[in-house]
Amino acid sequence: MKNFTNQAHHTRGITLLEVTVVILVLMTLIGVLFLGAKSYKNGADRAQCILNIRNVQIAVRSYQNMHFLDPGDQLETDLLINENNGFISTLPTCPGSGDYTLATEIPDLGDLALDCSISAGLDHVPTEHTNW
Repeated sequence: MKNFTNQAHHTRGITLLEVTVVILVLMTLIGVLFLGAKSYKNGADRAQCILNIRNVQIAVRSYQNMHFLDPGDQLETDLLINENNGFISTLPTCPGSGDYTLATEIPDLGDLALDCSISAGLDHVPTEHTNW
């Protein structure tokens, strides 16, 4: 018969090093999740801003057609933006905290009637708008 008194007793559980590695992995995954969520939010803000520009552009072209106006003619914002009988009820706001500037005259074909103040930095402008 063998003597088992010299063998070390192994307790079940995890070491401090294993806990540290698990916490490090979880924090890394959470960090990646936050970066992905921020990128998703920026992309969604950009898409919404472009849709706002597109909708105002459609309203301006409708206003132009209904009033038989040419590019360069005065754009009367009271008739364009009116809650009761305008082509759009209110001027939209940029979801990326930018400021919109509406043109004062009917733009030429391919020019935008609405500009976003952060269009240069975050591409809050449609890539193709030559037929707008």
